[in-house]
Amino acid sequence: MKNTRYFLSALIVSSLLFIQPLRAQDFLKGSEVHGSMQVDAAYYLPDSKMGITDSTLDGKLIRMNGFTEVNYSLGNFTAGLRFEAYLPPMIGYDAQLNGVGVPYFYVNYKNDFIDVTAGNFYEQFGNGLMLRTYQEWTLGYDNSLRGIRVKLTPYKGITLKGVYGVQRYYWEPYKDYNRGIVKGFDADFYLNDMFNCMKDSKVKLTLGGTFVSNYQQGTTKDVVSNNKIYQLNMPVNVANYGGRFNLDIGGFNWFAEYARKINDPAALNQYIYKNGDGLFTSLSYSRKGIGVSVMSKWIDNMSYKSDRTISNNMLNINYLPSITKEHTYALASMYPYSTQPNGEAGISGTVTVHIPKNSKPGGKSGMTIAVNFSQVNGIDKKAINDTTPIGELGTLGYKTSFLSVGKEVYYQDANVEITKKFGKKWKGIFTYLYQTYNKDVIEGHANDYGTVYSQIGIVDLTWNITKKHSLRWEVQGLWTKQDKGNWAAALMEYTVSPNWFISVMDQWNYGNKDAGQQLHYYLVSAGYTRKTTRVALSWGRQREGIICVGGVCRYVPATNGVTLTLTSSF
Repeated sequence: MKNTRYFLSALIVSSLLFIQPLRAQDFLKGSEVHGSMQVDAAYYLPDSKMGITDSTLDGKLIRMNGFTEVNYSLGNFTAGLRFEAYLPPMIGYDAQLNGVGVPYFYVNYKNDFIDVTAGNFYEQFGNGLMLRTYQEWTLGYDNSLRGIRVKLTPYKGITLKGVYGVQRYYWEPYKDYNRGIVKGFDADFYLNDMFNCMKDSKVKLTLGGTFVSNYQQGTTKDVVSNNKIYQLNMPVNVANYGGRFNLDIGGFNWFAEYARKINDPAALNQYIYKNGDGLFTSLSYSRKGIGVSVMSKWIDNMSYKSDRTISNNMLNINYLPSITKEHTYALASMYPYSTQPNGEAGISGTVTVHIPKNSKPGGKSGMTIAVNFSQVNGIDKKAINDTTPIGELGTLGYKTSFLSVGKEVYYQDANVEITKKFGKKWKGIFTYLYQTYNKDVIEGHANDYGTVYSQIGIVDLTWNITKKHSLRWEVQGLWTKQDKGNWAAALMEYTVSPNWFISVMDQWNYGNKDAGQQLHYYLVSAGYTRKTTRVALSWGRQREGIICVGGVCRYVPATNGVTLTLTSSF
């Protein structure tokens, strides 16, 4: 009953926050109010075959994540806040999220010269190698800064940014300075805007530079390892700096960013004192009918947090972008890649070809073929000397050459996707993937699972019965001799555009070596959309796995139950 009261209270408060701003639009002439809300709620059920019992659920069968965000603007001024409620958080989200409050609020003033924000804010310098704060609701992730941000445009083509603040850490008070104070400066120079002689040039060039520093109190720290206590000297200020450029020539685009982080002994790198390096680059070319893109990344000891003792996803100051393809199909996303900040070298390439209509291979409706390949290895690490093991606590850790590539494969994904229309009513997407997934490295196991090699085939067919009615089928198969063995999945979804949908899905682990775990993960879902409001209800099982967004991941345990999602914006 207590959980139910919490749930109803939060839903009522969210509704009031949603409705009331609409009336406030008349409060001041020329003002505007916009916002959004979302409620994700679940009623969990015990499932003996999945090993889910009342004790596993701690008796908390009803759980909810919800937020309401309201933004008010008048002329050059903007203000906003976000109310959040986790009562308690849904299974798979960190228990430290439990609570209700307003963790995010801000006031902003902006004109052609200056843009000032006080309160909470999100910011990204360059591609994020040195600083990126953002929120990802599906991960339960929020590393916003609370403090002040200033943006200046002193001259056409020049943008200067400065930030100062402390990151959010669940509901912990900001006066708790176990977290560091983050300070940063960033500059962008759009040369084509700055110089009249380049205004009409076909060559577009942007240069940028960043400096970020994290100040964390405490000059010494006691670290326990192998039943010994080591007293380590800690750097009070840890800097991360670098530069970037973006070049456009015709159909070509080349972006590159390099970052250098000074020694930062922390829990995630086993308290070593080695400097960190990061390089991200992308090259793309497009013209009518074809697009080609290549990305590469080299990371060495680039974890950068505002609290050195934290080893989970929270309090990341920087962001290490993923170069691997993020798949949306259930079985294709069963083994997603999680960025390894302590060292990785990766490359990814995609070629997309559009075969025109009324050609021999394209037929009457044409066809699109996309081929993608990505591979991530470790970097080549060598011992500092004959007596110090690689990664020894309190040392420089190891030696490596810039852009070195280790022999161990962390992840590989080769896939081809063909999209084809068959007349006006039928459309098909046909996908094949071959994946290599080093489960021990990516998930942090101690050589318990080894590497998973899998092949995946997917057929996705859509029948547009009428302009409003459509029926979609998915058939998927995953074949592997490792981990939990073979899987099959099927989905059927009926849509009445633009309002209704209903779907039935089943994932079957028929190849599991444990016959008792050859389970069906069935899921029935339905949803209704009206204008900007959407309600979805689902019932069934959720298999154990990992959810990743941009290389940042969270573990999702197996569950069974009913889930409600309500989203709206105004």
